[in-house]
Amino acid sequence: MRQPTLEEVAAAAGVSKMTASRALRGAADVSAESVAKVRAAAERLGYVGNRLALSLSARRTNLVSVVVPSMSNIVFPEVVSGITLGLEGSGLQAVFGISDYDPDKEREVIRNMLSWRPAALIITGLDQPEETLALLRHIDIPVIQLMDLDGEPLDFNIGLSHHAAGAAMGRALIAAGRRRFGYIGSMLGRDLRAAKRREGFAEALRDKGLEWITSSIAPDASSALLGKQLTGALLAGGRDIDCLYYSNDDMAAGGLFACMELGISVPSDILIAGFNGLDLADALPVQIATSRSPRRQMGEAAAHLVRRVLKDGREGVERVIAFTPDIVLGNG
Repeated sequence: MRQPTLEEVAAAAGVSKMTASRALRGAADVSAESVAKVRAAAERLGYVGNRLALSLSARRTNLVSVVVPSMSNIVFPEVVSGITLGLEGSGLQAVFGISDYDPDKEREVIRNMLSWRPAALIITGLDQPEETLALLRHIDIPVIQLMDLDGEPLDFNIGLSHHAAGAAMGRALIAAGRRRFGYIGSMLGRDLRAAKRREGFAEALRDKGLEWITSSIAPDASSALLGKQLTGALLAGGRDIDCLYYSNDDMAAGGLFACMELGISVPSDILIAGFNGLDLADALPVQIATSRSPRRQMGEAAAHLVRRVLKDGREGVERVIAFTPDIVLGNG
């Protein structure tokens, strides 16, 4: 079956071929009425544009490249959902790559994505190695580093300070009367945001003359099962602690189940604290303490920033947008 042409779409919409082309690309100088007519005609005729041809003539596509470390828990899918929602109606299309918390893999994913001439690039964090930063310094598209403020941004930066988030949780738990702290985490050599939260928490402890009584850190990816295993092993030694801080809510949920199996009362004997504010935490039989991070809102903010910069340019655009997580102490 023959594919409809752009000329046929333009004729059906009652506009010129150039106007139809610009409307389908989401150009800012095409009226909303014309855009609606062209898109309706394209939908009616089943027209699918040649984005590769457009990229060769315009030197960029309508793609927004997004690189995240993982899609194995709800954290990054919610960020992705926010980006997708924020791009709706813009003519821009998000495409996603996964780095598995591997800096070398991240660099290759970015390199491959740049070969498709994206309109913008959204990457996770501020801790890319120099080889990756050198690659990014030579591109002429907006680069947004997302979810972390602890570092020096390359271009635009949207996120929260994980060091400050960890410190705030530490201060809140100390104020709640906890004094004997343990830590359970995973993959801190690669999950640098979790490592920053741990250091922020430790700083809050030091400010009050306290320190970790015990820690258990695994090289594996975080999960509720891993949190349960590490907690069970740590508590089997009879550690005298009244609070366990975890790298995230998945691990903390597993810690709660380990305590329940061991007959340890939460939170009266041990208070469990995590990070992210996942829906999972609200579904637990005992509410844990957590920091609710605005993941979807950060994704939307990144998408809106991309749209604004591509439409109006960089002048007057705020380079850093800061969010703050909300601390919930649960039943503690």
